[in-house]
Amino acid sequence: MLGYALTFLVVALIAGVLGFTTVAGAAIGIAKILFFVFLVLFVVSLVMHLVRGRGASGPL
Repeated sequence: MLGYALTFLVVALIAGVLGFTTVAGAAIGIAKILFFVFLVLFVVSLVMHLVRGRGASGPL
């Protein structure tokens, strides 16, 4: 799960760099939306990982 969160973060950063620097003029709005969506997903995944902790027994 944390691996997916890190992947989302990397994709969001790449989309943000491409969108915010106007390299792809038409994709600026999409890049901003993806950036914030993936940033929220990353934060939620990180919080869930910290809440569950390392002592969780895992799936039954």
